Amino acid sequence: MNWRVFLAGAIALGCMAGAAGVLYRVKSNQQLGAPGLKAKPLAGTHRVEIQLPERVLDYRSKEMALSEVETNSLPADTSYARRLYEARDGFKLMLGVVMMGTDRTSIHKPEFCLTSQGWRIVERETLSIPLEEPPGYKLPVRKFTASFVATDRAGSIVRGSGVYVFWFVADGRVTAGHLDRIKQMTWDLLRTGVLPRWAYVSCFATCQPGAEQETYERMKKFLAAAVPKFQTAFPMPRGEHRIAASSSDPRQQLGQQNETN
Repeated sequence: MNWRVFLAGAIALGCMAGAAGVLYRVKSNQQLGAPGLKAKPLAGTHRVEIQLPERVLDYRSKEMALSEVETNSLPADTSYARRLYEARDGFKLMLGVVMMGTDRTSIHKPEFCLTSQGWRIVERETLSIPLEEPPGYKLPVRKFTASFVATDRAGSIVRGSGVYVFWFVADGRVTAGHLDRIKQMTWDLLRTGVLPRWAYVSCFATCQPGAEQETYERMKKFLAAAVPKFQTAFPMPRGEHRIAASSSDPRQQLGQQNETN
């Protein structure tokens, strides 16, 4: 065997072994970070109750349960909340949260939420929503405009549109990007040993084709009022990072967090 090939193979194996050792040590010492949303422990579980507001502006709401297909596909320590909001004129939108525990597979690519239900994404944008309540900041969000075509019972073709806005939040972290969330999560875990408890927040409303911008403007106004009621984290100034120390028991950590609020 050529000695150069042998040496390259030995180096590669050594790097793989070293990386595996680092990942093993990180996982064995891993701690779970605090949520970036208002939440309280659920007795007898490792999940939390996410506290979405019942009333926002002139919207009333009702809690919506996840389907068995959804809950059965999520890790056991996943926390979630979903509420349907309706304004006085009948305009409706859905606000939902999926929060990971120690299993990072709780959160998937947002595209799956729409395409798995028959929607086609026709436009993708990265935007920001100004929030005036203290400390006052611009919430980074991703906006998907989607469409669907279906056939009703009479055989007529039905067309519709939808506006889907989402972002990700953890303690001291807010981002609109799925890949950016993964990058930050990996860096924080390797650097501090703390696994940030990321949550995926989404808002969805349907509309008639051509009314997408009007729908987004109403959604933006709703979120500007709603987000300060349930989100405790906000974007840190560039170059600053904060990851709270945490107990390995998420219930203990949440208890400590609630005592300070």
